[in-house]
Amino acid sequence: MDITLRSAADQAAAVHGGQISARELLSAVLDRYHRFNSAVNAVVVTRIEEAEARALAADEATARGESWGPLHGVPMTIKEPWDWVGTPSTSGYEDRVDWRPGRNCDVVDRLLDAGAVIYGKTNIPVGMADWQTFNPVYGTTNNPWDLDRVPGGSSGGSAAALATGMAALEVGSDIGASIRNPAHYCGVFGHKPTYGLVPMAGHGAPGDPTELDIGVGGPLARFASDLRLGLDVVAGAGGLDAVGWRLDLPEPRWTRPHEIQAAVMLESPCVVQDQELTDQLTATVEALSALGVQIDYDARPDVDIERTYEVYLMLLRAATGTEFSPAKFEAMKRWAARYADGDRDYRAIVGHSITMSHWEWTALHRERTRQRLAWAEFFTDYDVMLCPTAASAAYPHDQEGDRADRTIPVNGGQESTIDQLFWAGWSCGVYLPGAVAPAGLTASGLPCGLQIVTGHLQDYSAIAFAELMERELGGYQVPPGYE
Repeated sequence: MDITLRSAADQAAAVHGGQISARELLSAVLDRYHRFNSAVNAVVVTRIEEAEARALAADEATARGESWGPLHGVPMTIKEPWDWVGTPSTSGYEDRVDWRPGRNCDVVDRLLDAGAVIYGKTNIPVGMADWQTFNPVYGTTNNPWDLDRVPGGSSGGSAAALATGMAALEVGSDIGASIRNPAHYCGVFGHKPTYGLVPMAGHGAPGDPTELDIGVGGPLARFASDLRLGLDVVAGAGGLDAVGWRLDLPEPRWTRPHEIQAAVMLESPCVVQDQELTDQLTATVEALSALGVQIDYDARPDVDIERTYEVYLMLLRAATGTEFSPAKFEAMKRWAARYADGDRDYRAIVGHSITMSHWEWTALHRERTRQRLAWAEFFTDYDVMLCPTAASAAYPHDQEGDRADRTIPVNGGQESTIDQLFWAGWSCGVYLPGAVAPAGLTASGLPCGLQIVTGHLQDYSAIAFAELMERELGGYQVPPGYE
């Protein structure tokens, strides 16, 4: 296999072992960037001269018998909003194009300390608030499987860069499936860690040291093993907590397929799902059953599914609304008034969520805490919950109007894009880890992924199940034309 399409771990081993120099590896990856990026527009910020100098330094270290770490000499990209000195962190906002951070965020420093050669940043939607990836600063990112379709969002550029071999490892972020959804649409692996596992300071709003509720950072990769590698590099206490807190994630409690108790939920009363996707995920679950995985289609945590979704939506929008300007916050009060009058459409919910009192937020947080305890009880008997990541495979670009008004094609009709947030919140609304592993192609030839939800801090278990799927069923497939 072309070295640019191999795993980050394999690339690091090849550099360390002298099979290829860091400069040669970077040159091969940049060749892909020059050949493919004009079509997909995944990588939108580059620092190529600095990357070439770093690759040279990596080779000099190798010659001395030194290794910088598990990513020694590995070329990679990062999602645009992560603070990296000398580069913009606009989140797609035009008024942020001239801002530059004064220091790297912890995540970038940890990648560099592990030996990575970061050469660029990848595209996002405005405010990281869409399952498409387009903005007025960098333009539109396309899905390499079909340029007329979306790559997902908000880590859409991350997934497209990986799928085309322009990076071996990426670090995205996720508050509403922003890691999981692009992995699903582009046919790569992604892992949304347990909330709080990866420090988020230096991500998003310029110079803001606070961290949003629900939001997390985590790895995307072409190979499941690189998810663990990437997570191990970036996870751990940051900021003030780094003085004392240490991370010690548990290993999976199973080693063989027949030891795995898997709950399966392939459809939800909260969202209409495309049958092609359901059929492919069903076939994947059946293949896992044939391997010996113990499948239970009826098991559910003791929660009200619809209420869980409502609580997630309100806490999600309460969190993202904290970044609104004062003028936009005031505008939300008009939507909130409709909620007070009894309306429960999406905009009314958003307006109320952003402007509600702390007393009400705390009541919702208590509900979430009870839901978290119910999930913890559920995972005493089950190892994983297998479910979709979205309601369909990648859909055609549609940039007209507001996201809340857009629809996607499902079973020959049109369904709200917003409803898909159910699958986003099913795990992250209660702070749980969720990995996405490629699950083959739909009948229309589009990639899809299976979401693997596990218990609190059972991140290694989710990744290990993704590795099982990769090993036994197949994982990443190179999109046609990018071999």
